Amino acid sequence: MAKTPVRKKRVSPAEQARVEEIFHRFLALSDDPRTELNYASPYELVTAVALSAQATDVSVNKATTALFAVADTPQKMLALGEEGLIPYIASIGLFRTKAKNVVATAAILMEQHGGEVPLEREALMALPGVGRKTASVVLNELRIEPAIAVDTHVFRVSHRLKLSAGKTPDQVEADLMALVPEPYLTRAHHWLILHGRYTCVARRPRCEECPLDDLCPSKILFMGAAATVRP
Repeated sequence: MAKTPVRKKRVSPAEQARVEEIFHRFLALSDDPRTELNYASPYELVTAVALSAQATDVSVNKATTALFAVADTPQKMLALGEEGLIPYIASIGLFRTKAKNVVATAAILMEQHGGEVPLEREALMALPGVGRKTASVVLNELRIEPAIAVDTHVFRVSHRLKLSAGKTPDQVEADLMALVPEPYLTRAHHWLILHGRYTCVARRPRCEECPLDDLCPSKILFMGAAATVRP
């Protein structure tokens, strides 16, 4: 199926230059950002991302280190079953629902896809517990389709940098896909997440050490009179 072309957002030359510079600086910091979830195959990636909903990557990695040692394929996961899976993921929020979805996904992969993860958006979203956000993370991480999954970090950073004023994750995603320059689209998702996770944190953003401080319209809200623009 042909992908629908993304309609780019029209902005002023000054704003276009600001956005370009934001992502150029992200590129200078990391030219190949990746998820912090541990995985060794598309199946492990889909499973880890599904488990990460309302959980930290650290907690998921701790659980999947032991889990993937015994069930790193749909066939093995199906053999493990829900009751066998639960002890491995009991430390993660919503573990019972996630166990049900992971095992149901394994069954579908075995029955309908020959034990392989379908790397196409509609097929991914048809899997239990795999919504648009999870599909976007998987397709983007594997460099199959440029996508920007909007989690709490991306939502926050996008608003603080005035890249979007969207009120929902879907609106923010549409704004970012229309605004981020094409060369950066496959990496923008991870840059924004990492920036929100480690620098532009929720309660007290670390503006004093932010590489984007002179490009951020929200800096003055957190630094007040100390906020200055670089020459």
